[in-house]
Amino acid sequence: MPADRLHLVRHGEVHNPQRVLYGRLPGYGLSADGRRMARQAAEYVQALDRPVTALVCSPLQRTQESSEPFTELFGLEPRIDERVIEPTNVFEGRRMLRALVNPWNWRHLRKPALPSWGEPYAEVIARMNEAMTEAWTAADGGDVVIVSHQLPIWITHLAVTGLPSRHDPRERRCALSSVTSFEMDEDGKWTEIAYAEPASLSGSVDVGAV
Repeated sequence: MPADRLHLVRHGEVHNPQRVLYGRLPGYGLSADGRRMARQAAEYVQALDRPVTALVCSPLQRTQESSEPFTELFGLEPRIDERVIEPTNVFEGRRMLRALVNPWNWRHLRKPALPSWGEPYAEVIARMNEAMTEAWTAADGGDVVIVSHQLPIWITHLAVTGLPSRHDPRERRCALSSVTSFEMDEDGKWTEIAYAEPASLSGSVDVGAV
């Protein structure tokens, strides 16, 4: 029996005092506020009063730590899935404002619709859809929670709603510890049914997303 609903949950605030684009770099875990945000996201899903039967997260530290409140509240151990990881990015480990004023880096911006600075959007969409579909069909009813990252969640939203993949990263509607919810119809088509920002974001720092 497939799932009833699937929630893509973004991780909480990351401890990133240098404010670099951390991407897939190791050692970037949640801040104290990030752990609070992750808890608020889990409590929001709990308050929906729907059974959660599966928990999935990317292999990165910040998503695994953001999964911990879901484990506590729902008694589920997360399954690690490489397909819901942050995309690659040539600017990883750098401060973006400094990188973008260097003419040497402008070559990476030549095809923003691809994008030329990292993993192609089409590949992100394909792997996210594959991971979501597998989690959906493998579930024993109930809801599935996948803890992932801003770009994979946002680009999935764009694909599901039929919007172009090319976008301004500053205009993404995917806040820290946000919850974007989907359902799949009998024809295997995803529909986005809800978006929520259950975490208090006052004073949060969100500058490291790809």
